[in-house]
Amino acid sequence: MNQRIVLLGPPASGKGTQADRLADCFLIPHVSTGALLRSECSRGTPLGQEADGWTSKGLLVPDELAVRIVTAWMKENGPRFIFDGFPRTVGQAEYLDSSLAELRAGLDLIVLLELPDELIRRRILERISCLKCGATFSMSLHGNQEGSPCPRCGALLVRRNDDTEEALDQRLEVYRDLTLPVVGYYEKKSPNLLHRIDAGEGSDEIFAKLSALVADKKDKG
Repeated sequence: MNQRIVLLGPPASGKGTQADRLADCFLIPHVSTGALLRSECSRGTPLGQEADGWTSKGLLVPDELAVRIVTAWMKENGPRFIFDGFPRTVGQAEYLDSSLAELRAGLDLIVLLELPDELIRRRILERISCLKCGATFSMSLHGNQEGSPCPRCGALLVRRNDDTEEALDQRLEVYRDLTLPVVGYYEKKSPNLLHRIDAGEGSDEIFAKLSALVADKKDKG
């Protein structure tokens, strides 16, 4: 079974939802730097205030800030993970490779969830989130409303301050400029590990494809 997994994709491609399902099914920790940062923001910690200055403008946090969080997590939990939202830049990808090399544990699987801009925009504008546990829900699909309790932990569901039309345009531009090159980085460095899945399919269909990839541990040379 593959145990060091990276999920890539644009905003609202379902990375977090699928990572949660895989974590429950295969008992591999789901690590979302975005959820960790939002938790820091909601608690008003110095790290959260620093991150909010970037995310509230629809910008990615600097590599150094994301790296601090991931480094601490790996030191505490070890090199078994499903990363959702990391790495978001080529610099972060290079850092992750270096950290894993020190642990003699390279990546097992990289999956890109692909979604057209039209569907991204529709999903973002219908999305509400829990700042406590990081869960996200669609108002039309799941029937939850802003201000209602999170079905998972009971905290209030809110619209993230970067889930707006203006911030979305900025986030998509940042994704194309900074995160898509990460796909090119892995295409050159680890082509046998990289897989693509249409994120416009149903959640169960996507999960079935991901589960097959996670379970398919082979010698990739």
